[in-house]
Formats: sequence, C-alpha cells, structure tokens
Amino acid sequence: MRRVTVLVWLVLSTITLSLVALLVALFGDREETIHRMARLWARMYLAMAGINARIKGLERLGSPPYVLMVNHQSALDIYALLAGLPLSFKWIAKRQLFSIPVFGWAIRKAGYISIDRENAREALKAIEKAAQRIREGTNIIIFPEGTRSADGRLLPFKKGGFTLALKAMVPVVPVGISGSSALQPKGCFIPREKGVIYIEIGEPIVLEGMDRSRKTQVMDDVRARIEELMGEGGSSGGEGGRERPGP
Repeated sequence: MRRVTVLVWLVLSTITLSLVALLVALFGDREETIHRMARLWARMYLAMAGINARIKGLERLGSPPYVLMVNHQSALDIYALLAGLPLSFKWIAKRQLFSIPVFGWAIRKAGYISIDRENAREALKAIEKAAQRIREGTNIIIFPEGTRSADGRLLPFKKGGFTLALKAMVPVVPVGISGSSALQPKGCFIPREKGVIYIEIGEPIVLEGMDRSRKTQVMDDVRARIEELMGEGGSSGGEGGRERPGP
C-alpha cells in the first residue's frame, strides 16, 4: 500500500509542479525559481518514500562554477542530489526526456541541456552550449557512466563529460553516492524500502592549465576518487538503510 501511495503521489506531483513551472516560465527567465520548486518536489518525494539523503563534504566546495561528476546507482540519485545539494545546478539529460509532454517542456524551461547521443554533430553542439553556460557561472551535474549501474558498482565512463569539463576549464568535483541501489535498483520504478542515501563530496580537481590530451588522466583520477567516496571497492549495493559508524 505504501508503494502505491508513493507512486500516485509521484505521478500527480510531477504533473502539477511541471504545469506550475511552465506557468512561471511565462513571466520571463525563472530558471532559479523552477530549480527551487524541483528541490522542494525532491524533498517531498523522499519524505513520502521514507528516505533520508545525508550529505558530507559541503565545506570542500568553494567558488563555483563546477562540473560535478557523480556515480549513478538509481533513479533516487536525482532526488537525493536535488534535495541535498544547496547550490543551484543544471542537468545534462538525454534528448528523449525533453519529448515527454509537460515534464519535458518544464525541464527545457528550467535550462537543462539536451544531448542527442545518437547524433555526434548535435552532441558536440550541446557540449559547446553547456561549456558556455558553465563559463558564465552555471554548475552542471554529469553521470559519467551514462546510465544506472545494475549492481551499484561503477560502470565504464563515457568521455563526453570530460570533453565538456576541459572545454569549460572549471574544477571537476567528484561526488560519491551510496545506498540508493539497494533501496531502488535499476528496473524498479518505486523504492522497495525505507532507508538512507549517502552523498559525499570530494575535493575539486583543478583543470586550469591542462589540455585535452590529459582527458584520460582526468577520467582515471575522477574514477578513483569516486570509488573512494563510495566506499571500498566502489560498491554500495548492500548499504542502503544501514547506519554508518562515526559522525
């Protein structure tokens, strides 16, 4: 019964807030207002589902903008990041999401950046657009794996996000998420149980002075740091809902 209630709430709240976001957008550039609405939506959803997002390492963030590189375990990651990160940011999302009625229109108005993975030319245009937005002060979140992990372990990284980071030439912030895979694994539409999602922010990696030939080195560095932030071995599939020792 709880899962049915959460599902109904998710559908209704998504439609309602998307319509409100479109209404807000009629009155000019309201990207920040829409982002605050999305943050409220995420917090309410996690509360309805009985899930708590705990974040560590905020003190490591200095002066934005940043490209935040985050591992991707579950659909819950999106809600946890919206609810937990106090800074404004945009997503780079696959083109298909922007075609969803109401929701797709709302995320376009929110300033999220569409990328067509099947069209290399359009993907490059999207990267150029995103790099310009970052240089102008916009924080971007990227899931470098490109999709959700089925078992919580890191998948191979895609190069596009690192091309973007080196074009924008702003610090890359590795972020590790753990616990979400156990609560809502890939293929599950609604969380299976209540629990805790842990988010840990790593030290920013400064790219200034690097050229694009260092892309592989940056990828390897980010991957190693995310694995550390996730926990030993880069696996967290069994930690959802369990309290961690220490502060």
